[in-house]
Order: sequence, then C-alpha cells, then structure tokens
Amino acid sequence: MNFDNSRIRALIVDDESLARSVVREHLLPHSDIEILAECTNGFEAVKVLAELKPDLLFLDIQMPKLNGFEVLEVSDYTPAVIFVTAYDQFALQAFEVHAVDYLLKPFNKERFEEALSRARERIATRAPNPVSYLLEEVRNNSRPLERILIKEGSAVRVIPSDTIDYIEGQDDYAAIRSAGKSHLKHQRLGDLEALLDQTTFVRIHRSYILNLGRLAKLETYAKDSKMAILKDGTQLPVSKSGYEKLKKLL
Repeated sequence: MNFDNSRIRALIVDDESLARSVVREHLLPHSDIEILAECTNGFEAVKVLAELKPDLLFLDIQMPKLNGFEVLEVSDYTPAVIFVTAYDQFALQAFEVHAVDYLLKPFNKERFEEALSRARERIATRAPNPVSYLLEEVRNNSRPLERILIKEGSAVRVIPSDTIDYIEGQDDYAAIRSAGKSHLKHQRLGDLEALLDQTTFVRIHRSYILNLGRLAKLETYAKDSKMAILKDGTQLPVSKSGYEKLKKLL
C-alpha cells in the first residue's frame, strides 16, 4: 500500500457507467487522489486489485456474476474500502457496527466527502482493515451457499453448489470435486460444512462431505464399517456418526 499521504491511488468498481462517473466527478477536486483504473465487473476487479494494489477501493456490492463481497472474499489484497451500495438500512447496520465506510446510492457531495475523510484517516494511520469482520457476518447470514468461489492465479472459478459431488478435507484446504475435476480452496472442511445446505450436504467422515444427490448406495466392507458408493463409482469411507446422519436423511 502507498503510505505517502500526498498521493492516494484509487480503484473504482461498478457495473453501471453512470455510477462510476459520479464517483469520478466527486474525486475531481481532490488532486491528491489518482484513479488507477475503473472496473465494470467483479472478475476484472479481482485481477486489477492483485496487479495494481490501490490504496483505496470504491466498490459496488450488487453486481452480476461476482458481487462486491465476493470480490473481497477471493482477493489476497484488501485496501481501504468505501462500499457503494443500494442495500437497505438493515444491511447498512452491519456496516456501521464494523466501522466500514459506505455510500448509499444516490448520495450527495457532503456524504461522499464524509466517507472519503474517514478513508483518508484509515490510510494515513494504517488502521486495521475492518472488512474481514463484515465479510464473516455476510457469510454467516447468507447460508446456505449457492456457489463456492476459488481463486486460481489471477482468475476466479465459480462452482455452483449443486454441481459438487463431494468435498475432501486436506488440513487447511478443501478439495472440491465437481464435474470430474478437483479444485482446492483455502478453507477448513468444518467451516465450509457450516455454510452448506445441511439437507443436501452431509459430513459422512471427518475428511469427507457428500452431496446426497450423488449417492448410489451404501455398502458394508468390514464389521461396523460402511462405504458410500457414488453414482460415478467413487468410494468414500463412512464413519459411525456419518452413518447415523445418513440414516436420518435417507
């Protein structure tokens, strides 16, 4: 991040050209702020964030394909953020609690200056970024997950939950098996389990979460030991507690 208070490098992300132009116009009087780039979608934003590492991000939330929260979720770099949003007042309460700067569309010059002043202070004092706490609350209130995002280099892969066959835990990572391929996500299996639809995804073993729709049959392969046979022939071990969960759902 650029800690030279005489110059702040900014990135504007919004799928609406008019919204981007409004932010740009409000920034015109501020000669110390340099607009590095403008992005029209979340995928582009993730790439530009990694490449340019701006000091300040004006980020729309409601965007197609990849929303603002998802952009921050998969980004390895998070600058000071001013959310630009049309969210209702209930959602904005979370922003206030976590001291996150936001602009509620449509906003006026005074409100813009207020948010910008708070962001300037955060940049100048190198204050801890509170966005991570907001994202945690958003994730907890957005269950069950309809899709999983995985960062692959500068790109983002979107995996719809209903395409997942099973998920295997690998220490701090989860290997997600979907459409014949495995994708590695930096997230513990237990944390991912809590966000998935509990009526569809079952923790059948300490290392495996199974999509019930992929289960073909259960077989006993040793005394008190079960094996889940998937429709594609994949075999997954089933623990005693996992078997009890399956019995309640099947």
